[in-house]
Amino acid sequence: MSASHSRRIPLLLLAALAACGASSQQTVETKPSPKGGVVNNEGAPDPYSLRYPHTEADVEFMSGMISHHAQAIAMSRWAPTHGASESIVTLSGRVINAQQDEINLMSQWLRDRNLPVPEASPNGMKMVMNGVEHEMLMPGMLTPEQMKKLDAARGPDFDQLFLTFMIQHHQGAVGMVQKLFSTPGAGQNEQVFKFASDVNVDQTTEIARMEKMLFMLKVTRPSP
Repeated sequence: MSASHSRRIPLLLLAALAACGASSQQTVETKPSPKGGVVNNEGAPDPYSLRYPHTEADVEFMSGMISHHAQAIAMSRWAPTHGASESIVTLSGRVINAQQDEINLMSQWLRDRNLPVPEASPNGMKMVMNGVEHEMLMPGMLTPEQMKKLDAARGPDFDQLFLTFMIQHHQGAVGMVQKLFSTPGAGQNEQVFKFASDVNVDQTTEIARMEKMLFMLKVTRPSP
């Protein structure tokens, strides 16, 4: 065997190993299936979606939470324009950032399954009943009257109403999570389980924080 030929063999082996490595690192992407499931980039069903398919309760939860989050964002956007305290403005900013990202996540989850994505409306989720369109409020969402009352408030009055109403709002979201997990078969899809668990932890934590803020506000406010 010539020296030049012996040098070519290791080079060929290295090239073959590199090719194998590149093919083994390929990622398998998922996308919506025309039939409503989730498939990978080779057209095969995604294994996880087969093991833990979504349920009707999962869809209702993800759809309903979009309008629920939209109202919390609408409430929070009033803080800088309604004379809210610095602590309320900071809290509102966190709500806007977190819940806008979560609306995007929920919308994409529905799109990936070829399901309708409801409008992110702070007035409730639009439903058609007997041919008539209605806006249905999710648990804890403010009524139109409560929204008007909050919008009319300014300064410390806004702070107190905001905390009172946002506690109510968050408690409704926690109730939605509890209903989801108490429904047989629901909440098993990986994304739904993680998202719902995060909502439960995050909003329960924020409720405790807001209750302390509301208590301090009532203690420090001068009597009328």
